[in-house]
Amino acid sequence: MPHFITLSHVSWSTPDGRPLLKDINLRFGQERVGLVGRNGAGKTTLLKLISGELAPSEGSIVISGQLHVLQQSLQVTAGETIGDLFGARDALDVLAKAQAGQATIDELGDVDWLLEDKITEAMSRFSLDASPATPLSELSGGQRTKVALAALNYVSPDIILLEEPTNNLDHEGRRAVAEFLHAWRGGAIVVSHDRQLLETMDAIVELTSLGASRYGGNWSLYRQTKELELASAQRDLDTAEKSVSDAKQNAQDALEHKARQDRAGSRKVAKGDMPRIVAGGRKMAAQQTSGKTANRTAQQQDEAAQQLQKARERIEILQPLTVSLPSTKLAVTKVVLKLMNVTGGFAAEDPVIRDLSFEVRGPQRVAIKGPNGSGKTTLLSLITGGLPPCQGEVRVGVDLAYLDQDVSILDRQMSISDNFLRLNPEVEENQCRATLARFMFRADAALQRVGSLSGGQILRAGLACVLGGPALPQLLILDEPTNHLDLDAISSVEAGLRAYDGALLVVSHDDVFLSNVGIDRRLDLG
Repeated sequence: MPHFITLSHVSWSTPDGRPLLKDINLRFGQERVGLVGRNGAGKTTLLKLISGELAPSEGSIVISGQLHVLQQSLQVTAGETIGDLFGARDALDVLAKAQAGQATIDELGDVDWLLEDKITEAMSRFSLDASPATPLSELSGGQRTKVALAALNYVSPDIILLEEPTNNLDHEGRRAVAEFLHAWRGGAIVVSHDRQLLETMDAIVELTSLGASRYGGNWSLYRQTKELELASAQRDLDTAEKSVSDAKQNAQDALEHKARQDRAGSRKVAKGDMPRIVAGGRKMAAQQTSGKTANRTAQQQDEAAQQLQKARERIEILQPLTVSLPSTKLAVTKVVLKLMNVTGGFAAEDPVIRDLSFEVRGPQRVAIKGPNGSGKTTLLSLITGGLPPCQGEVRVGVDLAYLDQDVSILDRQMSISDNFLRLNPEVEENQCRATLARFMFRADAALQRVGSLSGGQILRAGLACVLGGPALPQLLILDEPTNHLDLDAISSVEAGLRAYDGALLVVSHDDVFLSNVGIDRRLDLG
């Protein structure tokens, strides 16, 4: 297999000198590779190094063939059109001049009379009906992603880099991305936490603080291998802990043995059974032996401590976050939420929710589904009181907590711990720290300012503040909770939500997530 990209001993540090990537050795060829790792592990940085946006601190990156990048979020500039994403602005301008009879002889020789049709056909494969002249500002984020994929398919480079290509896409958009990659015959490196998409990969590369590891096969095979690695790491940890205990016991035994010998020698000298010159010689020899023994036991303790540290690091990397929650004590007959003939929207003259009635009773788990623009976020605003209905009535019968996509309950200028104490004023500092530690904000990490966190860390902090208090809400409402979480964090949130016994209302396009949290009803706004 030809290798389009080769990374040799690549390292990179942040501007303040903090090492992020160290001695990375990877090869990527004509294959689809999923790039995974916890938030902050360096996935985006690695893509930037490969694309040339960043330069490595050490090592080299060799690229053969044409490479294109699909950004996580397309930044639209004024006047930018669909044709610009296809790299066809100049060619389209010449075509327009030719169609108007204004092209020069030289320009006519370069005219591609079928260019508009080719671009339109490329977009039709992604269910897009727009002309190349359509401004990108008129398209939704999902539509822009589809246009970018269509442009990639049209240009057909040797290898493509995609960062979270399914983020903010509805079910149809996610399917389009999956079908695009399934049909792709070049190389592809895909940063994603979309497990359905990762199931289509040929290999998985994981970034951790220990470096980069490659796993052959798709997401399921990767997870099976990780479970075996975790079991092995746990055995190594048990062995390392026993070695530390044994080394300490050996050191204690040596000290006690020397103490007994010293006492016995002292008694003999005191009785006159041993000449002082002989006693002195034996004492000197004993001290030398004791010194060698002390050095040997100290070395054993150091080696055991190093093995223990390495074993703990492996466990820390492999062991996902776990969350345990108290009961909400929600009765199965309790009417949690009731909407009666509700009509509403942010534009009262053109409501997106019309005459909607539904009820949630007891600890039911409801997924709100529908394509982008169908009113899912509007419905959540009507339920949580952020938007009054134009008609009808919304009744909420229990305490609720709502985490929107921006996690706006958190004050960005405050630390995580200060936010927790603000939202849970009855909690003491020690309990706050213990709760945040369960959500992987240990020690000084709990003192980080929320505004300095990544998107995934902010959501994790929001979940900690909402679910870590002494009294859980009986209704939890989440808007696209997995969009900014890494895969380990998603698994942890799933575990926590499975332990949560209140009512759950979730907007999500992640079908694997919805299945794993036990959704038993779906409200389709399509």
